[in-house]
Amino acid sequence: MSTSDETAVPAVAAAAPLAVADPAPLGLAGFALTTFLLSAANAGWTRGGGGEWLPYALAYGGVAQLLAGMWEFRNKNVFGATAFGTYGSFWIGLFLYVRFIAPTAGENVGNDLGWILLAFAIFTLYMLLFSAQASAVLFSVFFFLEIAFILLFIGQFAANTNMIKFGGYVGVLTALLAWYASAAGIANGMGGKLRLPVGPPLIHN
Repeated sequence: MSTSDETAVPAVAAAAPLAVADPAPLGLAGFALTTFLLSAANAGWTRGGGGEWLPYALAYGGVAQLLAGMWEFRNKNVFGATAFGTYGSFWIGLFLYVRFIAPTAGENVGNDLGWILLAFAIFTLYMLLFSAQASAVLFSVFFFLEIAFILLFIGQFAANTNMIKFGGYVGVLTALLAWYASAAGIANGMGGKLRLPVGPPLIHN
């Protein structure tokens, strides 16, 4: 037996990449439910203590959406990863602010929230532009989310409760559209007879 035969290393077959289910419906559902609860509170519809949205901001809008964003990296979807990763972090950050900082911030809470909402309105603006290359439904989600952020940061800076209420109304509409986009992702991804239209991209590549 030759030396080359004794030292030969057997070839290892490359492992096939694991298939990953689309995480977007989960991310959209987490975003929708938390946005709905907070927007209902902003609109003045809820009658509880006003914090019914808070635990879901951490668990569903935050952690679940952040996980969906990380799976979007696995799917090589930079738009979905950035969107879900950012809005998941938004909800976690908002939970931490309301739970631990707002109780001691006094009259500065409105100003603090105004700056936070303004910052996310800036982020949402360029995500809105890029969403036009995805689908009409996804574009509508970002369009109304941008309007809601604008109304809310103006309302917080000006301490205008009517503006905040109107932002809540627009936020509810945003949540309903996001739920529809989530449902469409599930129905269309299952490959069955039930399909939900999402509309063509507004901007074609």
